[in-house]
Amino acid sequence: MTGTWLNVAGIVLGGLFGLLWKKPFSTANQLFIKVVLGAFTVLCGLRLTWAGLNGSFLHILKQVLVVVVALGLGRAAGRLLHLQKISNQIGQFARRKMTAATPNHPNRFSDGFAVCTLLFCAAPLGIVGAMGDGLSNYFYPLGIKAVMDGLGAMGFVAMFGFGVLLSAVPVLVFQGTIALLSARFLLPWLELHGLLDSVNATSGLLIFCVSLIIFEIKKIEVTGYLPSLVFAPLLTYLFR
Repeated sequence: MTGTWLNVAGIVLGGLFGLLWKKPFSTANQLFIKVVLGAFTVLCGLRLTWAGLNGSFLHILKQVLVVVVALGLGRAAGRLLHLQKISNQIGQFARRKMTAATPNHPNRFSDGFAVCTLLFCAAPLGIVGAMGDGLSNYFYPLGIKAVMDGLGAMGFVAMFGFGVLLSAVPVLVFQGTIALLSARFLLPWLELHGLLDSVNATSGLLIFCVSLIIFEIKKIEVTGYLPSLVFAPLLTYLFR
């Protein structure tokens, strides 16, 4: 759960910094942070994918094919489940609350808590990162999310106040539960059947897709691909 604790610390520290330091970052500093986050996300994603691809050349080709098919099936399942639509609705809800936010709004505290809880918990990087944290103790994706959420908390706290900091509690419960369940129940089964590599390779590509969003190269609906994390080990098990 190292990554989850980092994420919680990022939200709390970012919120506290936002309360104490009202001045926003300059454009140059924002660009620098964006480039560093994007580059580190590329590295984390490709490193995890590379770690999941091993063996002979033909075996690697087979693994790549499984990942590609898993992504396709995951995307189809995501559309059927309307995962991206749900994610977009959460974003629209947050934007409405931010538009209505005022220093004297009676629901300012609860709105801040609700908005940040939804945004921080619904992020696909949080789900993928929490799984990686539990399965492989690979906490770097959640470290990236910690910085992103911390920067977000700095901005949100100016609109919503102290309620933003309390959103760290649901993040701890949500991501911590995913990490613990992954380590306790999913990991033994994946290791027993030699399926962990397929999950890592697929997770790495999803993390890499997040970097494309950070760099504004392409707006990929990563949430819609989350079911691919289920299809990857199943396909590997069926076609070994």
